[in-house]
Amino acid sequence: MTADPETTLRADARRNRDQILAAAKSIFAVSGPEAPMEEIARAAGVGVGTLYRRFPDRDALIRAVAMDNFERVLSDARAIAAEETSPWRALERLLRHSVALQLSVQLAMVSHRALVIMKNDPEVRRLRDEILVVLDGFVDGAKAEGKLREDVGAGDIAILLATLLRQMRAKAPEVAEMAARRCVGIMIDGLSSRPGSPLPGRPITSDDLDPD
Repeated sequence: MTADPETTLRADARRNRDQILAAAKSIFAVSGPEAPMEEIARAAGVGVGTLYRRFPDRDALIRAVAMDNFERVLSDARAIAAEETSPWRALERLLRHSVALQLSVQLAMVSHRALVIMKNDPEVRRLRDEILVVLDGFVDGAKAEGKLREDVGAGDIAILLATLLRQMRAKAPEVAEMAARRCVGIMIDGLSSRPGSPLPGRPITSDDLDPD
């Protein structure tokens, strides 16, 4: 039997798309979404023409990367919520997992270009909002447990995480990852309900992060 040419073509197209998305995620995480498209094509092992056939412009590629990452984040967050009986442990797991989700946070919270794309794309915004709903549930539940300090909100946590991951730079990737994990550990200790210095102002909520 010989493979159906149309099926083979679809499989090749899907493989090219997956390779481009994987390369874009890796490069965006280091250089941001303004990285050269030629660099992404080279890392994906495809020609520039193939990249532009899959994604006609940079905004289309950013949107696809954002959609893919937010879908993964939402799936992971919901899985954690289903597995953990303690909202504090669920929040802690999500934060410790955040190093692997660096690009999603960076696209959502730091890149102005990505924020504009997400603001104008209902599907991307829907996924982002659903993630924040899960995070809100973790925060509210952890406060009810008495494990999370009362003067922080989901927005505080998202901003802390975005700032941490955006600033993370090191000569070796393994050093950057280790440093990020250490900083997340310190952040979790700071979020716990043990007595600490009072924070100025009020808790920042997920609504405060709405680009609208």
